[in-house]
Amino acid sequence: MTITPETPPETLPETHIARVRRLALALPGVSEKLSHGEPTFFVAKRVFVMVANNHHSDGHTAIWIPAPPGAQAAMIADAPETYFKPPYVGVKGWVGVELPKVSDEILADLIRQAWQLTTPRALLRPRR
Repeated sequence: MTITPETPPETLPETHIARVRRLALALPGVSEKLSHGEPTFFVAKRVFVMVANNHHSDGHTAIWIPAPPGAQAAMIADAPETYFKPPYVGVKGWVGVELPKVSDEILADLIRQAWQLTTPRALLRPRR
């Protein structure tokens, strides 16, 4: 993406990364650290969202998140312009999500699901 002074703010990678940050940090127990030069979100020291902003010049402004077993292939088949198999973690069932292609509502659902898949069960149980 070529950025000029006329580039609409809603299309800038930083705007999409801010969306991810706002949604991820709203979940309990989440922290953010840089990993491989990109914002990465953790719960209980486990990664559940990785930002990929033009990773190795691939052109994606995306996140990589874990998906439920079997969901990766279905998501990619249903919407290949939105979802993709990311490098490194794709073989583990993670899915890449093109941030400009998803609404805040869908993004929030995907991030929440990734958080639930990653968070230790003991932290998900309500306290008595």
